[in-house]
Amino acid sequence: MKNLKFFLYLFPLIVVGFAWEISFSAEIRNRVVAIVNDELITLHELNTRMKEMTGFEPSDLKAMDEKRYLETRREIVDLLIDEKIAREKIQELGISVTDKKVDAAIERIKKDNQLTHEDLVAMLKKDGLTYEKYRANMKRDLERIELVNFEVKSKIILRQEKIKEYYDSHTEKFTTTEKVRLAAIVLMREDPSDKEEARSLERKSQEILAKLKAGGDFGELARKFSQGPGAGEGGDMGYFKGSELNPRLRRVVRDMSAGDISEPIIMPSGIQIIKVLEKHGGGIRPFEEVEDAIRRILYREELDRRYSAWLKELRETAYTKVIF
Repeated sequence: MKNLKFFLYLFPLIVVGFAWEISFSAEIRNRVVAIVNDELITLHELNTRMKEMTGFEPSDLKAMDEKRYLETRREIVDLLIDEKIAREKIQELGISVTDKKVDAAIERIKKDNQLTHEDLVAMLKKDGLTYEKYRANMKRDLERIELVNFEVKSKIILRQEKIKEYYDSHTEKFTTTEKVRLAAIVLMREDPSDKEEARSLERKSQEILAKLKAGGDFGELARKFSQGPGAGEGGDMGYFKGSELNPRLRRVVRDMSAGDISEPIIMPSGIQIIKVLEKHGGGIRPFEEVEDAIRRILYREELDRRYSAWLKELRETAYTKVIF
């Protein structure tokens, strides 16, 4: 999933203009911290980016380690300066990326990493990022690619042996874990000590199983009888890694294939009937399956190298001043 990092925090939204805010203690809460040609970078903009990239409020970061805080602040100011310069050039050249291109790029990332849309959103949430923010970052990243393609005339050529070499030395990036998508019909016990209730649930589970074996629709029966999670969605409980299932359920699912339905599984809390909706085995993905993904990774690495060199040259001709 590491290649997802290339698409985060590349060209965040620039806030043009600035305001002066004074607290009751007369502390200046917003001021200019850098000038880039005719553009300004404000303290508010700097602090917002520091929180996005570190996960901490700048004041908390400073309290934890002032030296590291000062280093981080300077690194982010440099990043913001580079982004201002690039943004000016993008606007000057009239570069624009359509929503269709953004959506296509995101679909490629999901395919390369075997992610569902829900998987991607969950990963972004862990990084404190919304899907909308991710799309905005993606759009700006694609604009950067267009910018480099426009400014750097020589084509990037990747040799096949280099792609294969990357695959052989980074197999951990292409190793997947077993993942299953399950649906369940759950019959809950109200009183674990009530033996008559237990027998009644067993009879009911066998009746439901008979309907399934006779061709009954699992989703419809789940909506009608299930008392468990996902009942309204036909019993669909989503995806699970093998390690996320309890040992008993893991043993049951291990020998099932997609489309299989289990016998009633008696648990202390009730009875479950499981259906395997999808099943993806773990292991190293074959080279042919990930070749295009590796090509994009290596292309981006070379693109980043050329972009940095080009931006360094452009920065030498720009007027920049840092004010701390």
